[in-house]
Amino acid sequence: MWLQKGYYVYIMSSQRRVLYTGVTNDLVERTFQHKTGAVAGFTSKYKATQLVYYESYVDVRNAIRREKEIKGWLRQKKVALIERADPKWKDLSLGWFNRQSDEKLRKMFASLNRVGNASTLQVLRPRSVARLPRAAQDDKS
Repeated sequence: MWLQKGYYVYIMSSQRRVLYTGVTNDLVERTFQHKTGAVAGFTSKYKATQLVYYESYVDVRNAIRREKEIKGWLRQKKVALIERADPKWKDLSLGWFNRQSDEKLRKMFASLNRVGNASTLQVLRPRSVARLPRAAQDDKS
């Protein structure tokens, strides 16, 4: 699937399988932000850096509705959703970014977040990504 303009509901996971559900209109950039800790918050605190599930939508209202639905589920139901799509919980963003530069950026953002200067730094954009894996579910609307 070529990345098309749209909206994505996604689930990030840590190695210990702490889950974070979000919505975005730029899945590549948002994943990059989670992986590098560019934004202080839940995912940087719990190191939820693996993209384990996503769905695409044309209408932002449908994406937001679905995000709220998934966030309201018990953990067991979220795990079942992920495992139906990928029982091994592979990081769907593997190969999107340069791993070495990601680690440097992660350390840089971590030190800035500790100092409180993250807001003064421009968020860096990931290198362009030509293809994304097929979405778990495409919205036909």
